[in-house]
Amino acid sequence: MNIIILGAGLVGGPMALDLAKEKRFKVTVADFSKEALQQLAKKGPVNILQKDLSNPVDVKKLVAGYDMVINAVPGFMGFQTLKAIISAGKNVVDIAFFIEDPFELDALAKKNGVTAIMDCGVAPGMCNILIGYADHMLDKTEKVVYYVGGLPEVREWPWEYKAVFSPVDVIEEYTRPARFIENGVEVIRPALSDPELMNFPGIGTLEAFNTDGLRSLIRTIKAPNMKEKTLRYPGHIEKMKVLRETGFFRQDLVEVGRQKIRPIDLTAKLLFPKWKLKEGEADITVMRVEVEGIKGKKRTKYTWDLFDRYDPVSGVHSMARTTGYTATVALRMIADGIYTHKGITVPEYIGRKPECVKYMLKGLRERGVVYADSSKVS
Repeated sequence: MNIIILGAGLVGGPMALDLAKEKRFKVTVADFSKEALQQLAKKGPVNILQKDLSNPVDVKKLVAGYDMVINAVPGFMGFQTLKAIISAGKNVVDIAFFIEDPFELDALAKKNGVTAIMDCGVAPGMCNILIGYADHMLDKTEKVVYYVGGLPEVREWPWEYKAVFSPVDVIEEYTRPARFIENGVEVIRPALSDPELMNFPGIGTLEAFNTDGLRSLIRTIKAPNMKEKTLRYPGHIEKMKVLRETGFFRQDLVEVGRQKIRPIDLTAKLLFPKWKLKEGEADITVMRVEVEGIKGKKRTKYTWDLFDRYDPVSGVHSMARTTGYTATVALRMIADGIYTHKGITVPEYIGRKPECVKYMLKGLRERGVVYADSSKVS
């Protein structure tokens, strides 16, 4: 089976190497960066193609010769790239995390007989699958909350943070208002609001704050209380608030001398060297998913915990492992005929099929990504 991965970045590369371990898959990776492709080719048996993926017409022609696609392009290119893939009639797993509504492509995907799994990372992604599973098992879902964060294992002053994605994308977590559901009503709160301290085994105390990460869950899960919170080391919220309120995250033009610049561009330029996760630098991923409700006459709480570390043997960062392997296991699930729904699939749809949840958890566990289940029935 011929597989093409669009994007050879931090997550795209490890996905290619994971799939290439199986003889049934012939894996090709396309990217504009010649350097990224050459580095990837040294690590495993993958074919590389230097391609500009910004033109949807070119993407459609490119993927036509392959059986399945993983879309790992930057978010701003994600929607148009996915549309091109679906137009070519190819099954696809998507981790581009674009802001557009993926359901706009549902009719096209059904018309072309395409299975398209969206947002198939860690969060969104596996957290949605687990939430969908709990919601499916419960007679009545009352509360959904999940906490998630990617962090450096070693805390270094001043930021004690490293970004696995571009700083501009991370900064959005500190500026975009957070939507959540409270008492059955959609509520909008500022980013970085409602801070709380939480203890996690293996790492200690972290701080959590509201972020706008529910995405499709707002539409698909009918729970009266639902929210996402992002995790950082204590003190991070205050630092980000100072930058935000001073104007360092502004996107309008500001005149500096004879030049006009966007403050956010300067901020990202300065932060990138400080936040960049370097090759071989250890990171961790922490996530807790909690879903409460009624099953039969009993109050039930489903809880899953993820604590994942950088793998020094493979050299794959934790965020790439937890995000990328979710996508590669999902691709295998389609290839094995376990999941066959045609049209747009958000991950919580997968959660409605217990056999698919079992498949996903098993595949991730085989790759060292373990979701510990501590669910309870009252």
